[in-house]
Amino acid sequence: MNDTVTTTISPDVRQRHADCMALIASDKCRASFSELFDFYAPRVKSYMLRLGASALEAEDLAQDVMVTVWRKAGMYDRKQASVSTWIFRVARNRRIDKFRRTSRPDLDADEPMLRPPDIEQPDAALDRVQIEETVRAELVKLPPEQLELLQAAFYEGLSHSEIATKFNLPLGTVKSRIRLAFGRLRGQLEPEGGDADT
Repeated sequence: MNDTVTTTISPDVRQRHADCMALIASDKCRASFSELFDFYAPRVKSYMLRLGASALEAEDLAQDVMVTVWRKAGMYDRKQASVSTWIFRVARNRRIDKFRRTSRPDLDADEPMLRPPDIEQPDAALDRVQIEETVRAELVKLPPEQLELLQAAFYEGLSHSEIATKFNLPLGTVKSRIRLAFGRLRGQLEPEGGDADT
């Protein structure tokens, strides 16, 4: 991950960097941070570029990594790893986080598809139930030749031409029977029209 960096850092410099981390953690030492920043920021940026980041992304990620060094220096343990290893582990994790965010675009909270459905008002629910009951009662009264075509259209999702083929009927007959069935149902769902017929 960071072999090109660790092999070029002498043991004295590694020790010095570990001391800088300790001073940042204990005293928020700006001079120590500046030293680490000047050394690591360009190397982190170069590392990000090698991983495929654009120049702007690499710059942003390098800045983010160095801010993490400032804020979380207290988490560094010189017994566990060199400063270089620790910083480049942070850099790698930042790159992975960035990739995950960009490959999974943010969702718009106002997207209609993401909103829960509106709560149905009691009177609307009652109307819907009454309509469903009326439709079911009227379907039973339809002539069988109309009912079977209506069921093929709505329950099986067949087109008019597919229904014509399935029942070996002319297309015009299929359309006519479905239109008649609809007319009958509509007449029962529109009281004004139903009253006019009687």
